[in-house]
Amino acid sequence: MAKDEVILLDFWASMFGMRLRIALAEKQVNYEYKEEEGLLSNKSPLLLQMNPIHKKIPVLIHNGKPICESLIGVEYIDELYDFSRKIWRAKGEEQEAGKKDFIEVLKVLEGELGDKPYFGGDNFGYLDIALIGFYSWFYAYETYGNFSTEDECPKFVAWAKRCMQRNSVAKSLSDQNKILEVLRKKYGVE
Repeated sequence: MAKDEVILLDFWASMFGMRLRIALAEKQVNYEYKEEEGLLSNKSPLLLQMNPIHKKIPVLIHNGKPICESLIGVEYIDELYDFSRKIWRAKGEEQEAGKKDFIEVLKVLEGELGDKPYFGGDNFGYLDIALIGFYSWFYAYETYGNFSTEDECPKFVAWAKRCMQRNSVAKSLSDQNKILEVLRKKYGVE
């Protein structure tokens, strides 16, 4: 995780918050801790803003972006697409900014993955399914952005390759070369 603004909304007795506190300490990430009240009868406005659906802690906020429970993928996927689109549709500084933001999101996801084989631990699950479809587009991003996802985020790419070994994934994902060709034809991207 980038060493930018990191805030943890938590309750001292939360076993899930303890996991985040340990991970932050292990990675030596400086963060601001914000204690939520007891059994969360009085939820703070920040918590309600950052996790409006479930209204639960812990919430890790990285540069104003919440990471909530298993919704981490959903929260970042929305932005992953916006950043990645800049890589193949923009030029110059805007493209570089998109590439930087895209890689930052992947690094946050990589940090959440840690050393686990899948986002849910040992088993391929919902979050893995939610994320793996984006992998088909990485070749196009790398081609237009002139970078290597594997060099930038090796654990994330190793996860994607593990997912690709699953028959359900291998049969479902689109061919990376075909995606690149569609972008070239549809948008005139060279």
